[in-house]
Amino acid sequence: MDTSQITEELLFFIEKSPTAFQAVETMKEELEANGFARLYENEKWQIHAGGSYYVTRNDSALIAFTVPEGESQGIHIMASHSDSPSFKIKENPEMETEGHYIRLNVEGYGGMLCTPWMDRPLSVAGRVIVKQDGRCVSRPVMVDRDLALIPNLAIHMNREANNGFKYNAQKDMLPLYGAFNAKDSFFEIVTKAAGVERKEILGADLFLYNRQQGTVWGVNNEFVSAPRLDDLQCAFASLKGFLAGKKEQYISLHCVLDNEEVGSQTKQGAASTFLYDTLTRMCECLGYSHEEYLIQLANGFMLSADNAHAVHPNHPELADPVNRVYMNEGIVLKFNAAQKYATDGVAAAAVRDLCDSAGVPIQTFTNRSDQRGGSTLGNISNTRVAVSTADIGLAQLAMHSPYETAGVKDTEYLIRLAAEFFK
Repeated sequence: MDTSQITEELLFFIEKSPTAFQAVETMKEELEANGFARLYENEKWQIHAGGSYYVTRNDSALIAFTVPEGESQGIHIMASHSDSPSFKIKENPEMETEGHYIRLNVEGYGGMLCTPWMDRPLSVAGRVIVKQDGRCVSRPVMVDRDLALIPNLAIHMNREANNGFKYNAQKDMLPLYGAFNAKDSFFEIVTKAAGVERKEILGADLFLYNRQQGTVWGVNNEFVSAPRLDDLQCAFASLKGFLAGKKEQYISLHCVLDNEEVGSQTKQGAASTFLYDTLTRMCECLGYSHEEYLIQLANGFMLSADNAHAVHPNHPELADPVNRVYMNEGIVLKFNAAQKYATDGVAAAAVRDLCDSAGVPIQTFTNRSDQRGGSTLGNISNTRVAVSTADIGLAQLAMHSPYETAGVKDTEYLIRLAAEFFK
């Protein structure tokens, strides 16, 4: 598969995944097409050597795993996350303004760049909860049309706009949904997209999403821009490499967790028991004792894959003086003295050796010593499942914008690394 085909598939995956719920649904489809059997947390599991399985939690987090035919030599995990910064639709979303407009009441999810959300077509996606046959069930929903827009304030009304402006989330970031005659129509549109009746909906988790499609650009088509590259680029590449790897010697897991952008402190986040519960249940089904489970972990390894900051062409001074990361130049190995990234010397050595075996380039990222960086999955997951871990990612610009930029070569590099990891 060449770089252009991989990029085309990545953009298709992103287009189908406006929220974490659709991302998980899309991955479920591909796993089932490759023979993976679904397990349910509220049912007993039957797991056998040589089997391939997956389980979800909250419809927004997913763990797929395979069991080798012979004795496992340890556990290999590649983790990423399904969520991205956005605006969540609040309860009772419609707001009347001046008897002429209907706006949507929203609140920020994650730390986003606000300005790029303005003046671009937006719509709504997520899930609705409906009652069927006496049970509450979740249905993903995506309104596939330009539905709303957050209008900027004209320069004539805000002369200081280009000198720096502090946005008020309750005032400046509410999307215009329609003229006054749009009143009481929001959930009618959502229910139509979900294929249910309005009276059937008992709950919803809905978000704004950017309607602008991804594109490949640059003199030599070297860049790709799209919504939600952080972290769907890593989730996509992880799944492709996981499916391509032979997975003959290790219990292998493709793990996609939710709520990383808001700290992971949820039942489906990296701080939850989801990974721990899945591993311990699996080991119990395979007849492992608790000690044997701990041995598997001690012989295991985790790659925590979340995108990294490339050197910005207009602000190169904001990068570390010597650890400088660029798009299209390979896997990014991330370090942090405060352990926001879990990589230590042993884990770094393992990743460098793995990259050498896979034939992919590697580069290193650290924050400037006078800047505080973000965190990711690795160190948080380790508080539940203690396994040697390295934090890696792919270089990108405009992280947490609704339209981010990365290098077209790097997706293939991560697929090759994942396939080697799961060999």
